[in-house]
Amino acid sequence: MDEARAKELLAAERERVEADLARAQGEGREESDAQRPAGDFDDEGLYEDEFAAGREQDLQRRLEAVERAEERLAAGTYGLSVQSGEPIPDGRLEAEPLAELTVEEQHGGRSSGH
Repeated sequence: MDEARAKELLAAERERVEADLARAQGEGREESDAQRPAGDFDDEGLYEDEFAAGREQDLQRRLEAVERAEERLAAGTYGLSVQSGEPIPDGRLEAEPLAELTVEEQHGGRSSGH
């Protein structure tokens, strides 16, 4: 994959993740305990808070993956497995620009018949 296309994919992914993260953080604050009466232990509200916190953590991890991919691009190793150094096919990078492993590595290694 050429560097210009990789930069384009990573910039789009960063923008999407940052927007989703900002939205998740904003929604979590709006739905805080301030809207619940004191002593109201609404299980659904607690679930929503935990779900929002989990979503925020997932997005933060994805943003960290964007940063790692940008570092690999700057170092000239974008598109190579961080595990084996094998090339990651362009089709995989188009589908998942943050891919750090080949499909085989991602799913537990190559099928070797053992």
